[in-house]
Amino acid sequence: MEIKVLKNIMQHNEDLAAENKTILDRQGIYCINMMSSPGAGKTSILEQTIARLKRKINIAIIEGDLMTSRDAERIDRTGVPVVQINTEGGCHLDANMVNKALQELVLEGLDLLIIENVGNLVCPGTYYLGEHDKVVVLSVPEGHDKPAKYPLMFQEAHVCLLNKVDLLKYSNFDEKIFLSDVQALNEDIEIIRTSVTTGQGLEDWCQLLLKRIAGSKKTDVGSKLGD
Repeated sequence: MEIKVLKNIMQHNEDLAAENKTILDRQGIYCINMMSSPGAGKTSILEQTIARLKRKINIAIIEGDLMTSRDAERIDRTGVPVVQINTEGGCHLDANMVNKALQELVLEGLDLLIIENVGNLVCPGTYYLGEHDKVVVLSVPEGHDKPAKYPLMFQEAHVCLLNKVDLLKYSNFDEKIFLSDVQALNEDIEIIRTSVTTGQGLEDWCQLLLKRIAGSKKTDVGSKLGD
């Protein structure tokens, strides 16, 4: 009897992702893959992150979207380099798309690369892009039950931003259930409560990024962290 072994259909993506990471590591660039459902506030968080950090470090953004370039246009107004990827209906970015985007950026001297993935709580968590950390953004209006409904995203993430916490008093979002579900899925995940409206948690988020950047650098960036 002939037994056919099918090659891992994800292998090509994994190989390209490893190539992407090698490119990033060679340049000392810390990279995150930011994921969420549509409307959770990823782009608004990016705008605030850039405003707080662009005088300390060099930042670039890769924007993933189904069709439009509207988010990329918002980022472009912040003055940092941005490359738009349109998936034309695809529900996630893959390593090949990111590899091509890297070729459009000047990587030398870059400290932080943020990939804003397509708005989706399912597919993006499956595809490794070469990033150092996965970050999931969940907004209060989405409900506290989302980690239990979409466990893979929270299992894979290194950081979770619970966004729009200024709306907690207007909602039935149960933080205890949310925290219990997330920690049951991933006890090592770091959770930061954020609000773009009030600014809550954004400094903690930026300090976490600076700490991770320092850890990924081949040279000392202490002077940047102290500015």
